[in-house]
Amino acid sequence: MPRYTTLTRLSQIAEDQWGLLTRRQMELAGISRATLQRLASERILERVAHGVYRLTGAPSPDSLELRAAWLQLAPDVRAWERTPDQGVVSHRSAAAVYGLSHLPADRHEFTLPTRRQTRQPDLRLHQRPLREREWISLRGLPVTRPSRIASDLLDDNEDPEAVAHIVADAIRAAYDYPGTFADALAPHAARFGLRRGDGIALLRWLLDLVGDPDSWRWMEAARAHKARASSDSQDETVLAVAADEARTR
Repeated sequence: MPRYTTLTRLSQIAEDQWGLLTRRQMELAGISRATLQRLASERILERVAHGVYRLTGAPSPDSLELRAAWLQLAPDVRAWERTPDQGVVSHRSAAAVYGLSHLPADRHEFTLPTRRQTRQPDLRLHQRPLREREWISLRGLPVTRPSRIASDLLDDNEDPEAVAHIVADAIRAAYDYPGTFADALAPHAARFGLRRGDGIALLRWLLDLVGDPDSWRWMEAARAHKARASSDSQDETVLAVAADEARTR
């Protein structure tokens, strides 16, 4: 009976974590280190990374090593209880999750809002604010959207042509929108000799590097997005002025 209870507890934790568990999660569930070692020796648990195990018999998930690295960032917290503050897959790792890039994701990259250091050579942590609309949950992992990936990679001095392929592939697959890319690229425009804040021009320059036949249509969509945003901003200004005038009467 005790053995059955232990396995039941392990299954409950692993069920929504792709069959994975951290050593700390097991300790918090009352499973001793000696029991953990015994289960590992009996091959009921398989070690996949430092402090992370897979319950054998569970299907092996895609991006196993990346998922294990994400669990390592907050080993006390179960996957479904986490927030973006505990790490979001980003940069080359995020591009690989979408299948957008041929850039080698030889390190697991995550973005966090506060500075953290790591001694793990296969881990790279970025400190940068992350807004809610800049990430999504993809197959259970929090992952930055392609528009944010492009911005992050340019900020990281990545090859512009490689970034351009990510942009074109993401738009073609409808993973993200031309207008969202224009917004995300705007802060980088001046670095490429373009007018400061001109995300439309930088998007066009990147798409020209790829030469996709649908680029003209994507640029039309980006310009329409920009026009709507400008119109909405003007409407908000008019309403704000009217409200101020009403208060002073």
